[in-house]
Amino acid sequence: METSGTRFPVSHKQASMEIKVIATQIGAMGTMLQARKEEGMAIHPTFSVSTVFGKRNEPMLIACARQLIEQISLSGSYKPLLISLGLRDHSVETMRGILSAVSENRLW
Repeated sequence: METSGTRFPVSHKQASMEIKVIATQIGAMGTMLQARKEEGMAIHPTFSVSTVFGKRNEPMLIACARQLIEQISLSGSYKPLLISLGLRDHSVETMRGILSAVSENRLW
């Protein structure tokens, strides 16, 4: 696994590992999604996911981003998430692999 810390102009973390497929299967950034926990008075937390760039009607990508932001917020972090998924395989197994890799390596 390879990680990087603070660099100009924004700090970021990056990891490289083989899951079932590589998250950059298409050799490009792919679909960029923004996910965040909504602030409010609700008892149960509310999360929003929006497509910033790329395919807008990909339910598995949206589900993956939502699961990631939920896991991040459960750990106590309330940072928004910007994720880029360039995948050919949008299967449940691939999404589980991505979720598992991010969770195990705590990339937030």
